[in-house]
Amino acid sequence: MVGIVSYGAYVPWYRLGPGSVGWTAKGEKAVANCDEDSITMSVAAARNCLGDSSRKDIVALYFASTTAPYIEKSNASVVAVASDLASDIFTADFGSSLKSGTSALKAALDAARASNKQALVTAADMRTAQPRSSMDETFGDGAAAILVGSSNVIAECEDSCSVSHEMLDIWRDAGDKFERSWEDRFVIEEGYQKSLPLAISTLLKKHNLTPKDFNKVVFYAPEARRHTEMAKKLGLDPKTQVQDPMLNLVGNTGAASALMTLTAALEDAKPGDRILFAGYGDGADAFMFKVTKEIETARKPGKTMKDYLKSKKMLPDYETYMVWRGLISRAAPSRRPPFRTPSPSAMLREVDKNLRFQGTKCGACGYPQYPPQTVCTKCQAKGQGQPYSFADKKATVFTYTLDTMAPTLDPPMVVTAINFEGGGRAFTTMTDRDTKDIKVGMPVEMTFRQFYVSEGIHNYIWRCMPVR
Repeated sequence: MVGIVSYGAYVPWYRLGPGSVGWTAKGEKAVANCDEDSITMSVAAARNCLGDSSRKDIVALYFASTTAPYIEKSNASVVAVASDLASDIFTADFGSSLKSGTSALKAALDAARASNKQALVTAADMRTAQPRSSMDETFGDGAAAILVGSSNVIAECEDSCSVSHEMLDIWRDAGDKFERSWEDRFVIEEGYQKSLPLAISTLLKKHNLTPKDFNKVVFYAPEARRHTEMAKKLGLDPKTQVQDPMLNLVGNTGAASALMTLTAALEDAKPGDRILFAGYGDGADAFMFKVTKEIETARKPGKTMKDYLKSKKMLPDYETYMVWRGLISRAAPSRRPPFRTPSPSAMLREVDKNLRFQGTKCGACGYPQYPPQTVCTKCQAKGQGQPYSFADKKATVFTYTLDTMAPTLDPPMVVTAINFEGGGRAFTTMTDRDTKDIKVGMPVEMTFRQFYVSEGIHNYIWRCMPVR
């Protein structure tokens, strides 16, 4: 039996919505901070999915996104190391299609079936639409992670079906900054409303089932109106069967959208429930899941989708969003030299320190320290340090300062010294914060973020943020 073992999602803290000056749409959408991208959101979802559980049975990681930071270089390998996975695993990037998330899930299920081990899928997107377009109103940012395997399965995959459909409905070439699309009615009637029902009906016909045989139906839709139309077309009861895709709260999160909705459905699922799940993009993927009794005892995600929907902060204005996305520039508060281009040689030497956020724990006295130390700062024992991860440790603010002249798109830069529970101290910067709330002793947690980009090198670091 192969299926879902664990799941997790991630929704950025910021929103554009009512109250944001210059935002004219009725609904809200989640907006990634200026230090977030599809890799950092994938890491957040993956760590939420895995928690403190063992990673030793995970043999593959598939990263899916249409907005991967690197065009030529593995993005999955960055997600793997920042998620503290072993190096002897298979990693692969899935992209170019809105259904890359469900395609990666299909590949992961096949890998788990063949290896009798576990495979992790992460999907994230932060698509940028032309300002003031209809896509601009609906595109949101977010991520999801699904761990699949053959033991401790909470939702067994009974079967799946895929269809491929070559057409130009939504596209973007290597030089495009924004999405392109053909005429709306053509996109919906010739693409979405044909491919998704075809994949579902083919799968159900094979098992002599109808949509009414499922307790919950989860499917992708480009916007709320189209989701309602599809539910009606499939003959579903919108009140009891259809999982809310959160399009008016989070937005259309592209390759991550269907998987994020699936994680929300799993949060409320009960043993015996049947879930029909489908993703769309240049065709469609459809899956049948049956929830097992393991869901009652399995590890729950650290943060649920409901938690993420409640924890949010409205951007003050649309201009801030445009600055964060590089659509307009804002003068720097002071003239300072540009950041130095990171050295790939140094980055390789410090992968564990910077990407795994790994320090040492003294084998003699047990004192944790970051950065890694050869000589223990407490008992002076030499060469006794053992690898010790701080990425999942809680901490409190020891002291902090606000740098209003630092070159950041989200001023002021908050520079902090934090003390970890169980020992250890680190100097880092704080993100996703309201400066009015910062105080000494404030509880914080760690988050994987992008520091800056120089000559195409994405420089990732761990920052602290208030506990959400």
